[in-house]
Amino acid sequence: MVSFASDYIAGAHPKVLQRLVETNHENLSGYGTDEYCASAARKIKKACGLGDDADVFFISGGTQTNQVVISTMLKDYEGVICADTGHINAHEAGAIEYFGVKALPLKGTAGKITAVAVDEYCRTFYGDDNHEHMVFPGMVYISLPTEYGTIYSKKELTDLYEVCHKHDMALFIDGARLAYGLQSKSSDLTLKDVAALCDVFYIGGTKCGALCGEAVVFTKGNCPKHFVNLIKKRGALLAKGRLMGVQFDALFTDGLYEEIGRYAIDMAERLKKIFADKGYRFFLDSPTNQQFVILDNSKLKELEKKVSFGFWEKYSDTETVVRFATSWSTTEEDLKFLESLL
Repeated sequence: MVSFASDYIAGAHPKVLQRLVETNHENLSGYGTDEYCASAARKIKKACGLGDDADVFFISGGTQTNQVVISTMLKDYEGVICADTGHINAHEAGAIEYFGVKALPLKGTAGKITAVAVDEYCRTFYGDDNHEHMVFPGMVYISLPTEYGTIYSKKELTDLYEVCHKHDMALFIDGARLAYGLQSKSSDLTLKDVAALCDVFYIGGTKCGALCGEAVVFTKGNCPKHFVNLIKKRGALLAKGRLMGVQFDALFTDGLYEEIGRYAIDMAERLKKIFADKGYRFFLDSPTNQQFVILDNSKLKELEKKVSFGFWEKYSDTETVVRFATSWSTTEEDLKFLESLL
């Protein structure tokens, strides 16, 4: 069985795993206070073009990261604007609602929301005489790439950030797959651009070469007070914080994070060509490592006997949208096998 089910189906990139093995017998302090977490944080700040006023923390997974960041940055009367397909709204089991934060979804286009739509939402909200009885918009959440593999341009991100400033809201970027967004051939964003155009974001490790872990970056000295305390209170603080520190230190050494992103994008482009050459249709044009293919239900049943992929949504009574994802672990043999089956 060959798998394109997701980008976290394999363990860790060999270079990351090697560093975990090499440091395994070292006795290190806990809860992210070890030398590897400190080194990783310095490397991340440098890569982001940030100074000492920025803060970097390591949290074990994406859902935990979204829940911790959102619930600690917002006031009790505030909610978070997001795309209706956004991860916090659709696939996180109500994690932010569990901590008392309401998602305020907007209809997205291919997973993205626009500055115009956010501005209109806020103007409508504050134009309502009853808004004191409603949940205030206090943050905008976006995914880069989105859940549909699409990406924001530098202008789109700039416009969103300006609207957030206009309405006194924070902009939070979910970067679970950030490596693939930045390395996309369609992207005009750099890591420094992302850091400059938001208040907080995270650099995904789980889906980009690590066993687990995300690196949260507060960009402008705006980290909530006693943030470690708040992480622990929400059950997201690992005693063995070294696990994330060692991995991110490896990911940000000698350009490994960028290398992983480029490789997965190259594999995705080749996968896309295989489907296109065989006459298959795509649900949308994704420039990243997630590709959404429309399959006839009968062909789907035949293909899933030999290949693992993800169900996305029904396209019609006879067709289904499925997702194929590439990563550092995708091989030439995987692609050849898929092509032979098609």
